[in-house]
Amino acid sequence: MRLLDSGTRALLLDLDGLDDARTWHTALTRAVGAGELTGVADVVPAASTVLVVAATPADVPGLRAGIEQLAERGVDAAATAADDAPVVTVPVVYDGEDLAEAAAALGIEPAELVRRHTSEEWTVAFAGFAPGFGYCVGREFAWDTPRRSEPRTRVPAGSVALAGEFTAVYPQDSPGGWQLIGRTDAVLFDPDATPPAPMRAGVRIRFEEVTR
Repeated sequence: MRLLDSGTRALLLDLDGLDDARTWHTALTRAVGAGELTGVADVVPAASTVLVVAATPADVPGLRAGIEQLAERGVDAAATAADDAPVVTVPVVYDGEDLAEAAAALGIEPAELVRRHTSEEWTVAFAGFAPGFGYCVGREFAWDTPRRSEPRTRVPAGSVALAGEFTAVYPQDSPGGWQLIGRTDAVLFDPDATPPAPMRAGVRIRFEEVTR
């Protein structure tokens, strides 16, 4: 882990990959909640980094010392999500244009893909690409879905998709190259709501098959 300055009031943990980023995000979030780290405005995970934003520039030295102490003690490599994290249920109609293709790429039938997707324990690892777009990773199954060879210029809002080890829901109409396996009516970004995006890092996601 490399600890780097990021502007005047943030520190960036540069890590080896997604598992480390998830572990450190959980450890830092717990440390903030327990009062072990103070002066923290936000903890923002990504694919291989975690950004710790200080409340003020004066809080940065204390945060650096606290993070270094955590590193010396060691963080739990098995802790990639809090057991008490909130659960968001997303109703899905599994009729996506790429359902059969995605299933074939995984060597299974479409019905089995739906079964795995709905029975998987998904957790939002990080958010990005668009407001409300959460990169969800599973725990039980080995997901490795190839992206489309030609991205679509427009993916409808509410499209449920797979790519690589991730699943996600497109919160707005946008271009995209993920495999579309279904759709949902759930609103996943509303700037006037609290919180505006339910798919936040650390939140657990349950996909539920419905018919419409």
